[in-house]
Amino acid sequence: MLYVILISYILLVVGIGIYCRKKSSTVNDFVLGGRSVGPWLTAFAYGTSYFSAVIFVGYAGKFGWNFGVASTWIGIGNAIIGSLLPWVILGRRTRIMTKHLDSATCPQFFERRYNSKPIKIISAIIVFVFLIPYTASVYNGLSRLFGMAFDVDYSYCVIGMAVITAVYVIIGGYKATALNDFVQGIIMLVGIVAVILATLFSKGGFSEAMAQLSQVSTEGTPSPELNGGFASFFGPDPMNLLGVVILTSLGTWGLPQMVHKFYTIRDEKSIKTGTIVSTIFAVVVAGGCYFLGGFGRIFVSNKEFAQIGSDGIIPKMLENLPEVLLGVVVVLVLSASMSTLSSLVLTSSSTLTLDLIKPLRKGKLSEKSSLLIMRVLIGVFILLSVVIALNKNALISDLMGYSWGALAGSFLAPFMYGLFWKGVTKISVYVSFGLGVFVTLAHMLIKPTGMIFGLDIASPVNLGMFTMIASLIIVPLVSLVTPKMKKVELDEIFSCYDQTAKVEVTEAIGDAEELK
Repeated sequence: MLYVILISYILLVVGIGIYCRKKSSTVNDFVLGGRSVGPWLTAFAYGTSYFSAVIFVGYAGKFGWNFGVASTWIGIGNAIIGSLLPWVILGRRTRIMTKHLDSATCPQFFERRYNSKPIKIISAIIVFVFLIPYTASVYNGLSRLFGMAFDVDYSYCVIGMAVITAVYVIIGGYKATALNDFVQGIIMLVGIVAVILATLFSKGGFSEAMAQLSQVSTEGTPSPELNGGFASFFGPDPMNLLGVVILTSLGTWGLPQMVHKFYTIRDEKSIKTGTIVSTIFAVVVAGGCYFLGGFGRIFVSNKEFAQIGSDGIIPKMLENLPEVLLGVVVVLVLSASMSTLSSLVLTSSSTLTLDLIKPLRKGKLSEKSSLLIMRVLIGVFILLSVVIALNKNALISDLMGYSWGALAGSFLAPFMYGLFWKGVTKISVYVSFGLGVFVTLAHMLIKPTGMIFGLDIASPVNLGMFTMIASLIIVPLVSLVTPKMKKVELDEIFSCYDQTAKVEVTEAIGDAEELK
């Protein structure tokens, strides 16, 4: 039964890739879906790119173990800060300005918003380098679960998933990715609810599971005296819980594969519908994953934890499920992971092609050649990620923490402020890039230890939180004391927000004359 479910799913996603092949004949179609992707597809593309095996296996296991059911706050933060607010604050402005500047990638946006080719080149390199560990973390989490379900060697799992992802992304481009994301999103919504119910039922239901969790000792946590801490509202370590909420929620505002979804929005209705759908999706999927992980300590003993580590907690919790439900879990995590992987490899390959290779050819790269190079680079990017993922001793949460810390720490402030404020300077953008990259690299090399304000500075997750917040503070401060861009340039860039658009009365309240 497991193999039937798996093979059926693989045939479906590859079939969608083949179906969308004719709709990806140009660079604009391959990368942006022609900027005509509807509200449901865009919303599901956003949500499924957000959540993967990294969340379900790595983060849900690790932080559920650390914080108990209070880790559910991470999922709630993901829904409100990571999904609802970006759609409301960034969605419309991103779509309008990126189309006005004719930007297909994040580095192209930086180049044209700040009138600087060096900024484009630097940001393209950052994207390519630091998306690799994130992609590796997705393969890592997915392969651990596959190893449990099918008793297949970890290495074969990594390679197999890489091949399947490469096939449908290379063939179908963004439209195949978006359509698959919709199908995969439906599977994720149904699957996570079924898995939670089945898992808690195995412990006698929700009330009994909470009762068992409340008896677990909090020894070894920052609040060892807190009786029933793992079943409490904020858990035994609220400060480090806050760090995880900020990294996994605020990070989406500056990740190129996430904001890219706003580039492809079709119309105003898509923004409104996408906001609601993506938020509900995040509540169910992210909230459900972390809620499930919060019960890890009643399924895994301290002795078992020492052997399997945090990445083995969720697979251990699920290993005794009925075969049909185990098949649902496999397809659930496969769906979550392949949707994220497709988004990552498409972002990386398009960035490298359009922002580094094409400029070196001085614009002499044809549409056909650009598409070919992008497809080849998808394979190269996946290969590099697989090499890293084959080191199964690397913690999933660490790989993702470093990736998000560098990317969001570099891009969050220049991107967000750049949509709203004419005062952002080129020098402040360089400072933000330097902060995100060099602080991340220094942390990887030095591996600091200790506590600051109750936060573990050894954690790559807390590192990511620091780089994001520091960037939001430093960019405006540096902008206030460094040379501004020319007024005529800024007026042209921001002129897109001054245009008048006719709308139907169903879209805006007002007299007929006012709407003309």
